[in-house]
Amino acid sequence: MVVLSERAAVRRLHDRLGFGPRAGDLDRGFAETRDRLLGGGPDPGAAATPMPDPGPPPDKPGKNADQATKQQARKAVQAQATQAVGWWLDRMVAADLASVERLTWFWHGHFATGEQKVRSPRLMLAQNQTQREHALGSFTDLARAMVVDPAMLLWLDGNSNKAGKPNENLSREFMELFTLGIGHYTEDDVREAARALTGWTAKRDATGAQLVAKRHDNGVKRILGSSGDFDAESFVDLVLGRPESAPFVVGRLWSRLVSTTPPPPDTLNRLVAAYGSRRDISALLRAITGEAAFHDSGTSLVKQPVEWLAGLLRALGVRPGTLDGKTRDQLLAALRGMGQVPFQPPSVGGWAAGGAWLTTSAGVARLHAAQLVAAHADLGAVSKAQDKVAAIGELLGVDAWSDRTRTALAGVAGDARQLSTVAACAPEYVVSG
Repeated sequence: MVVLSERAAVRRLHDRLGFGPRAGDLDRGFAETRDRLLGGGPDPGAAATPMPDPGPPPDKPGKNADQATKQQARKAVQAQATQAVGWWLDRMVAADLASVERLTWFWHGHFATGEQKVRSPRLMLAQNQTQREHALGSFTDLARAMVVDPAMLLWLDGNSNKAGKPNENLSREFMELFTLGIGHYTEDDVREAARALTGWTAKRDATGAQLVAKRHDNGVKRILGSSGDFDAESFVDLVLGRPESAPFVVGRLWSRLVSTTPPPPDTLNRLVAAYGSRRDISALLRAITGEAAFHDSGTSLVKQPVEWLAGLLRALGVRPGTLDGKTRDQLLAALRGMGQVPFQPPSVGGWAAGGAWLTTSAGVARLHAAQLVAAHADLGAVSKAQDKVAAIGELLGVDAWSDRTRTALAGVAGDARQLSTVAACAPEYVVSG
């Protein structure tokens, strides 16, 4: 194992717990940086980027509505959705303590919910805020909130889940994808758990979920070997108390923040202990960053498109919210071309990881996005530097360029914007080493 230098380890902290370093971030030590990222505290940048309220979605046109009316309604919802995506990307860039947004992004992928079915940007933003509030807190609180979240209920057919006719979508995905993993429950558990979740409903034009008593099944359920009159909260507590749950949650965070190679048993045991009975996300992250694998230069991760773009915007000091409408639309189109748009996961399983982001088509979209960002960046310091290739590496937080990349960059060093574009698409930046 080759251990990262202190500076490279600080850069990795910003990559994995944030969206990459800004100018000056690498001058702090590892312990100080970790304390800042996990300690919370005021965030002027985030506070200056408040969440918009798009209002309720337009009324759904009736069955006899003409095509023009239906198209107008679709466009109105799409405009609200675009506003939500643009705001979150801007918030990722504006935040001074990017760890909160980064972990909110992680939980969005973990509890993947899609606007394409929810069709209420306001509810998607409400879920986003809930995940933000619990991003570094207790997984217990987060899971309890998510199981009755209005957007989640619409996404996984909670409105169809009622006493006498339970819908199993939410109960199945909650155990399989969110808390336990495949193989740790039975089909009987799914059916009985669905009964525990009956009665919770959500409306697209409302702001919260409602428990309708007459739709809730008050009978005794037998779930995971335990019997009782379980409801949503007690079901969550039962599932999270299973011995398989903590290793599953730890493993999900590990795979996205450290390595796609699962942690060895002794490491897993230490991390589960740090997570503890409070299911403390911040304590778990602190423990993860103290493991040898986090400091191993070989544990690289391909940046997801949103992480890559948010990091590039932060590094080059470009705020999406200050760009003209056309450029913002082009940036979002580039994200779509790379295969990832916030609030639009492909399925309840979330987004892919690793090499899935390195396709030829994604590379073309990434190049276009890098050109857009470079066109609006202040690259004066790079232009004036004696070693421009080193200067762009410093700006992007790249530890070192390979000989091959350095040669390619040297060939375009005379044009700072072209240099920035090529550097942003180089393996050393696309992959968090």
